[in-house]
Amino acid sequence: MRFLWIFLTCLLPLGAMAQDMSLLKQPGVVAFMRHALAPGTGDPAAFTLNDCTTQRNLDDRGRTQARRIGAAMRAEGVSFDAVWTSQWCRCRDTAALVDMGQPMDVPSLNSHFAGRGDRVQQTADTLALISELPEGERVLLVTHFVNISALTGQSAGSGEIIVTRRTAEGGLEVTGQIEIAP
Repeated sequence: MRFLWIFLTCLLPLGAMAQDMSLLKQPGVVAFMRHALAPGTGDPAAFTLNDCTTQRNLDDRGRTQARRIGAAMRAEGVSFDAVWTSQWCRCRDTAALVDMGQPMDVPSLNSHFAGRGDRVQQTADTLALISELPEGERVLLVTHFVNISALTGQSAGSGEIIVTRRTAEGGLEVTGQIEIAP
């Protein structure tokens, strides 16, 4: 009996993952993915946007996590019409490693943590870009905790995906969350 319980406990997350992945196949999905594991919080004081050596970056677990997330999405037949990313190295690297399409830098997805950006303007700019997408187009946005929170009202762990759809009023409605363990 104990073996059966362990077996079912292990299978349950796989079934839940497949069910959640189906949300990403819906027309018009806007999926917000927090960058994969990058130890620490924020960035060092000497942060420079175009110099990855000055930033908090993915570690080996983060790189593995990003690859696993991409492989899981591809295995479920998920695809995106566009992949947008913050210009921070940990987001660019995550977007490249999930391998769901050619990532495009979108400055409004850059972090506004600790006064590095303008939360209100970046959120408005991102929503404006989303509103310009053709109806039915699916997009993956790889960004930061603070951006996802500002845009969706939800928190996201490293590598977690908040699934949304556009509303008639120009906003976003959260339809689910997907988390694939590192």
